[in-house]
Amino acid sequence: MTSSMPVPAARAGSAAPTRLPTQRDGSGGRPRVRRGRRANLWTTAVLGIVVAVLAYAPFAVYTSITDDLVTLFILVTMASMWNLLAGYAGLVSIGQQAYIGLGAYAVLQFSDWGVQPYVGVIVAAAACAVIAVPTSLLAFRLRGDYFAVGTWVIAEVYHLLVERDASLGGGSGRSLTTLSGIDASVREALTYWIALGVTVLTVAGCYLLLRSRLGLALTAIRDDETAARSVGVSVSLAKRLVYLVSAAGCGAAGGLLIVSSLNVQPDAIFSVQWSAYMIFIVIIGGLGYMEGPILGAIVFFALQQSLSSYGVWYLVLIGAIAMASVLWLPRGLWGAVAARTDVRLFPVGYVVHTPTLRQRVAGRIAPAPTPAIAPATAPDDAGEPGDASGPDADRSTA
Repeated sequence: MTSSMPVPAARAGSAAPTRLPTQRDGSGGRPRVRRGRRANLWTTAVLGIVVAVLAYAPFAVYTSITDDLVTLFILVTMASMWNLLAGYAGLVSIGQQAYIGLGAYAVLQFSDWGVQPYVGVIVAAAACAVIAVPTSLLAFRLRGDYFAVGTWVIAEVYHLLVERDASLGGGSGRSLTTLSGIDASVREALTYWIALGVTVLTVAGCYLLLRSRLGLALTAIRDDETAARSVGVSVSLAKRLVYLVSAAGCGAAGGLLIVSSLNVQPDAIFSVQWSAYMIFIVIIGGLGYMEGPILGAIVFFALQQSLSSYGVWYLVLIGAIAMASVLWLPRGLWGAVAARTDVRLFPVGYVVHTPTLRQRVAGRIAPAPTPAIAPATAPDDAGEPGDASGPDADRSTA
């Protein structure tokens, strides 16, 4: 008599069924979140050409044009620092003019001590970062609107302290005389190149910082500080580091102001108008975008050059443009561009990569081949089946 029954699964130690290895693409056929791509070769090449052309400008254009470009570079530097502070760390400050003034006076003081003023710009930036350490201990005790107003009060305190120092010229200010021995054309060219170098370092430094782990922490803090803290982000440390970087950048901008104008006056250099300029530039260009301060500075500089002859109406028009931008372009000019295109000069965020249909199909597990049916072997012991080549193999006994 012949009977047929299914063979049970192979016991431990027996041969396992044969399957093809899993075949998946890099994404596994599933959407995934990844760091935004780095600037491509063409973007890098274009930016390099722009920097090279700007570096050659003193040999090709008049001094009046290079002087205007120095002003534009200073605006880009200041706005980039404020955007880093408010757009990524969520720290809205209206007192960054404190470090602009301290940077200018630091160049003046270091010049009296024998430091070359152009070198003094870098030293002044470092000095402002050092001064920002104890300042942050006080400022970070405040939150939200209180932080914004508190930074303004701190700037006024530094203003009063400098104004009462007779060695720095008091309320009337002082001139930077150590550059007077340099030929005017050479001095203007050197000032231009120093300003260009500081701006390039500022933008490149922001890009590298925002692509680091600190940049990811800053984005989390900006979106939800409580949630960022709950997942282990060191919120206080991240904010303090960004505050120090912003202070150094604003200090360098203040140093550029004094080496370009060769004089400093406390009421002008510590004026809240510098914070107003930064805020306007970033709002027009796009808060939270690295490209925003650059585009906003160009727009603001063009408006400044074309509307300054209207006197008081110039300020009215600037205010009207700012209000219109907030109402109709809440994300700024570059935010509107980014929402409609995939153009990114400085990709620092995260993107969701959704695989195509072909990638999803390729990412599935390949089905196992149908195993061939092989005759079962005789049982080794009573009640124990022999090894079979597959789970569906049959065993026949007579």
